[in-house]
Amino acid sequence: MRGDSAMGRTNLIFAALWGCLLANAATAVGQEEAPAVPSGLRVQLQEFFIQTQPDGDRYARFRFVAPELAAGVTFARVEQDFAHLCTHLALPVLTAAHEDVAQVVISLASAEVEFGASDPAIIQFFEAFRIENGLCIWEGF
Repeated sequence: MRGDSAMGRTNLIFAALWGCLLANAATAVGQEEAPAVPSGLRVQLQEFFIQTQPDGDRYARFRFVAPELAAGVTFARVEQDFAHLCTHLALPVLTAAHEDVAQVVISLASAEVEFGASDPAIIQFFEAFRIENGLCIWEGF
């Protein structure tokens, strides 16, 4: 968890909502807890939190691990995963928690890495979306 007690309460709400979303996203084959994405890669949530920017805007960060990225998976293969995760996972969690954010940042990494850190051995891809009228609008970096 990050920051003050209000941030801690927000993360607890997110954790409960995330559990509900994952339970509903289980496949017919089994009790899969990883969200399905267009690329077909297995992704797991590393963490998510809301970060207040210096200008007061709030960004929701949803950080996922996709170990197959280490095998040379290209950005082109996972490009659609970002919008899918924003629309089908991040927005429902934020809406249910009554969280208003200016931007959602989705990241995929080949292994867990501390927020803000870089490791040349870990592949990381990021995409940003502004939230407008309940939609994820690609911002690009």
